Amino acid sequence: MKKILVIEDNEEIRDNTSEVLELHDYEVISAPDGRDGIFMMEQNEVDLILCDILMPNMTGYDVLHAAKQSEKTKSIPFVFMSASVEPKEIEEARKRGIEFFITKPFQIEKLLDTIEKALS
Repeated sequence: MKKILVIEDNEEIRDNTSEVLELHDYEVISAPDGRDGIFMMEQNEVDLILCDILMPNMTGYDVLHAAKQSEKTKSIPFVFMSASVEPKEIEEARKRGIEFFITKPFQIEKLLDTIEKALS
């Protein structure tokens, strides 16, 4: 079973996303912010990180940077989530090497499809 770390500051989105993933046979751990997310990715073996971009204190970009600095986490696939549909936000994610990006709110099928692509 693949393990996914969900890093999302909105509790309702974090809980709903985690529940959907668990119902589709993923093991899920979650974090309410970037600092906890970095701790969780260092303490657990995860197959994928699903991370919000705009969070208080530490952005998803900060989490990505921390992940890329560690031998243990640098090769973990990252999927960014954002409520921003601005092309500049998507372009910034692409510049940082993010291939997979989901705009919130998202359809369950889109989420699952993006995760499967990122894991393959």
